[in-house]
Amino acid sequence: MLLWNLIKQDRGGQILLALLALAIIIVPILNGLPSDHPLHIPTYMVAVMGKYLTLALLALSVDLVWGYLGILTLGHGAFFALGGYVMGMYLMRQIGDRGVYGHPELPDFMVFLNWDSLPWYWQGLDQFWFAAILIILVPGLLAFIFGALAFRSRVSGVYLSIITQALTFALMLAFFRNEMGFGGNNGLTDFKDLLGFNLQARETRVGLFVASAIALALGYLLCRYVTQSRLGKVCVAVRDAESRSRFMGYRVENVKLWVFTLSAMIAGVAGALYVPQVGIINPNEFSPLNSIEIVVWVAVGGRATLYGAVAGAIFINYAKTWFTTELPDVWLFALGAIFILVTVLMPKGIVGLLRRKEGNA
Repeated sequence: MLLWNLIKQDRGGQILLALLALAIIIVPILNGLPSDHPLHIPTYMVAVMGKYLTLALLALSVDLVWGYLGILTLGHGAFFALGGYVMGMYLMRQIGDRGVYGHPELPDFMVFLNWDSLPWYWQGLDQFWFAAILIILVPGLLAFIFGALAFRSRVSGVYLSIITQALTFALMLAFFRNEMGFGGNNGLTDFKDLLGFNLQARETRVGLFVASAIALALGYLLCRYVTQSRLGKVCVAVRDAESRSRFMGYRVENVKLWVFTLSAMIAGVAGALYVPQVGIINPNEFSPLNSIEIVVWVAVGGRATLYGAVAGAIFINYAKTWFTTELPDVWLFALGAIFILVTVLMPKGIVGLLRRKEGNA
């Protein structure tokens, strides 16, 4: 009953959840067909689609704070990357003595750099339950500390956007350093197992796709619950009239802090699901350009709609895959053109255009 109450007036959400449920059923079936069957979906394509779903979950987390709270964050790529690094550290611990150097405990890059013991912050990451906690805790803790300092200092607008961008840039520079113990330039890769399942196996790829679809559905429902709750109404009030909301007695700083922290946790989960499907995590994921691109996904799909952010992320990343394969030198120009066209012709994104057409019908 609660689930239906969340989406009964949310046509876009109903369509999104129905499509995800359909994908969970159909994609594994089509992947299991003979390779020469016209409807067969190759395993590599299943991994690509799973990657799209994790990026859609990331876009959803950005829409929660930008669309409903008015915080233009240019640093959510940092929370995504931190969740990815925690998952990568867990996957590296699963390699054991199957690495190039055959060390039972140290990852290959630590052996190469003559490390004699595992750093304290790698301890316990051979256990999935502990890694799962850190996937949520690490991005959430960073967001909480950052938000507590920024929001209580009443930093807002473009200044807050610049600070979030500086945060992710600083983390990128730190993770590039070999002495940090995160693989330096090369990052973490050569993963083999997840929960004892071979990452290259067809069944594992399909399982990760299904897990990504379920995570996106649950993430959407969680964000929908927040935006439809009293907290969500206060978020919109803060977005539209922060000083008036403060005057009415609302603790604006606390509202921003808790929603921002929740959003970072969702981004961390997206990063954790992304890494085993792409097979690598490196400091380039912290790049400020990536965080800016996430904002473009949300703008293209439709800010403050949630399902629009999902649609924008999938559309832009599919376009990126096509352009970088067929016309690699054109992609950045195409991305800029898409953003300009949307800003000029569709200021409310794809979803806004569809709503306008339905209203005119």
